[in-house]
Formats: sequence, C-alpha cells, structure tokens
Amino acid sequence: MLQLLIHAIISFASSIGFGIITNIPRRTLLPAGITGSASWVVYVLLTGATKSVIIPNLAAAVTIGLLANTAALIVKAPVNVMYIPSLVSLVPGAIIYMSMKDFTLGKDMAAQQGLVKTLTIAIALAVGFVIAEALFNQIRQPLFKALHRQTQR
Repeated sequence: MLQLLIHAIISFASSIGFGIITNIPRRTLLPAGITGSASWVVYVLLTGATKSVIIPNLAAAVTIGLLANTAALIVKAPVNVMYIPSLVSLVPGAIIYMSMKDFTLGKDMAAQQGLVKTLTIAIALAVGFVIAEALFNQIRQPLFKALHRQTQR
C-alpha cells in the first residue's frame, strides 16, 4: 500500500512537472496532476494483476480520457491541455530507445520485439482514448447541466 502511495505521489509530481515544462495554464496543473496520478495507479494495479501490456495501458488511457474531460469541463479548458501531462508516464520511450539501440547493435530479433511492444502500447493508448471519448460523450450533457446548476447556487 505504501508503494502504491509513492507511485501516486511521484506520478502526480511528474505530471505537474511536465505540465510546467509544456507551459499549460496554471489552473489546469492540479487537475492534470490528479489525472496523471490516477491513471498511473490504475496502470500499476493492472500491471500487477496481468501479464498483458494491453490491458493496463488501455485502462490507464480510459482513466485519463474520462478524468481529463471532466476536469476540462470544470476548469473550462481544452481537454488536450490535460491529456499531454497525464500521458507522459505511459509513453513507452524507454522501450523504443532500447529497440533502436538493439537495431544499431545488430540484435534484430530483440529490436523487432521491442518495436512490436511499443506499437502495441501506442495502439492500446489510442484505443483507450477513443473509448473514453465515446463514454464521455454519453455523460457530457448531464454532467454539464449538473455543473451549471452547482455554479448557479
């Protein structure tokens, strides 16, 4: 449990840090950090529960999509501003780097495996965002009305 809390704190900090580096508006830093942290916790939990690379990345992307869309409505900002810093922990940069290194060293089989894994993760992330958008489109109007009623009070 303590290790999961450490993961949550570090992913929160990395999402906010990347948000600062990419110069997102200050009002979106906290929601982006929370979104990034929640998605990483989902990823870590599912990585421990399955051997697949698809399920954890897909579920983390759906988490980002749903939370980022909700936060974007609340803070009145474009959803892409939340997506980018939240996604930074999930990008398979180390895998693609190792694949390119393996290609240059003549280890073609290891490089191909790394490239396939990278593409699989990228596709899982993209499909997760599509699923999240489809789900969020179903709840956007009721959520918007509820938020509008709260601001009227």
